[in-house]
Amino acid sequence: MLFNFECTERGCPKNDILSGLTVALALVPEAVAFAFVAGVEPLVGLYAAFMVGLITAAIGGRPGMISGATGALAVVMVSLVAEHGVEYLFAAVLLMGVIQITVGLLKLGKFIRIVPYPVMLGFVNGLAIVIFLAQLSNFKIEDTAGDLHWMQGQSLWFMIGLVALTMAIIHFLPKLTKAVPSSLVAIVLVSLLVILTGLDSRTVGDMASIAGGLPSFHIPLVPFNLETLQIILPYSIVLAAIGLIESLLTLSLIDEITDSRGQGNRECIGQGVANSVTGLFGGMGGCAMIGQSMININSGGRGRLSGISAALFLLLFILVASDLIGMIPLAALTGVMFMVVIGTFEWSSLRIFRKIPASDAFVLVLVSAVTVATDLAIAVVVGVIVSALVFAWQHAKHIRVESFIDKNGSRVYELHGPLFFASVKNFQDLFNCKEDPDDVILEFQHSRVMDHSAIEAIDTLAERYLNAGKTLHLRHVSSDCRTLLHKAGDLVEVNVLEDPRYHVAVNELA
Repeated sequence: MLFNFECTERGCPKNDILSGLTVALALVPEAVAFAFVAGVEPLVGLYAAFMVGLITAAIGGRPGMISGATGALAVVMVSLVAEHGVEYLFAAVLLMGVIQITVGLLKLGKFIRIVPYPVMLGFVNGLAIVIFLAQLSNFKIEDTAGDLHWMQGQSLWFMIGLVALTMAIIHFLPKLTKAVPSSLVAIVLVSLLVILTGLDSRTVGDMASIAGGLPSFHIPLVPFNLETLQIILPYSIVLAAIGLIESLLTLSLIDEITDSRGQGNRECIGQGVANSVTGLFGGMGGCAMIGQSMININSGGRGRLSGISAALFLLLFILVASDLIGMIPLAALTGVMFMVVIGTFEWSSLRIFRKIPASDAFVLVLVSAVTVATDLAIAVVVGVIVSALVFAWQHAKHIRVESFIDKNGSRVYELHGPLFFASVKNFQDLFNCKEDPDDVILEFQHSRVMDHSAIEAIDTLAERYLNAGKTLHLRHVSSDCRTLLHKAGDLVEVNVLEDPRYHVAVNELA
């Protein structure tokens, strides 16, 4: 048999294809909307959704994850397009892809591990709120002057009713059968209801026409010189960073949901190749989409075939089925996205809010708020920085000493806790230079020298003892700590004692 549609441990082709169709239907209005946000033609967004989705699904590091044109990237692109034109956008997307490939080849994707769990929760909750707020625009209509106003009267109730019906089908159908994705069934049934009854409801076709041909090879029409590089490089760096952060965080989320593990560095390379190709075929670039990925996962899509089929269905819509897709009511797609919001938001974070440390709760709320107010990249960076500062402050309080006189009459200070920039002030207050004997040993068996601030603190302490006519020795200094001290050279004028088990005492740095 050429095609095997039997479900295996690797996935279920039938579920992947049907899930891909559902995702493709939901991709259309989002790609068009993000193209409008970026200030480019709808087809530029649709081509990006097709090419980025296809390539990342084929060679990326996370089967089942959906990529395409995203709002987080669109809001960065809009100023570039407004100031320099769409050709500079294509060049920036091409360079963005090169940067992402470089990150993947350097295996820097692993640094996503430094994102704390409260930041992850904040990212998920914030993005769920952003998706929800984005759907509210579908409840607005445009007047003759081009201004948007909230629906009123019958139009509003029709919209609410159709959205509610869509959500009800998605919720209750899996209780009856899971043979087909409930989201797909909901879209089809609500679309048929609107078409057959002639209900006055906004459709995908009301946004823009999605008809077009195959994307064609197109080298960006920009001067290939240093001036162009100076224009596009800042945008490319920001776009690459946002794209990778959103993609890798989405990858981590899907890993958690599916109890599997994706390949972060491979995903970086996949995203980079996809964006480089997209820039050469007239697309606006993209990254992983948490909303579409959740639709795919919830619809049963697990394998690479789900992402590939979603991209191919999208291309089919563009080529031959634009009129049919244009008849789909926005209410149906809005209902699907509302269910995505409900499924994406970590409701458990509300239940455990009072049970987790206050600092973690603060970071969770902060990241959610910054995600809604600005964008994902800033939110994650802010969250990581605040978490790091909280960590530093907490560990700064843990440094302490135990002191005693050894058999040789020397004062031994046994240091406990890490010595770094946040703990040096407490460290300097732990010693009594005036009352100590002439020979003092600082024991590092239970401590580590972490940074230059620690070295400076040791040097300051040594000077205090030197001015008092006393000698300070360091003992049980770990190899990495000793390396720091060696690099410091004459900055630290103290005796470093080797491990006393070898009965060796040297004066390496004096």
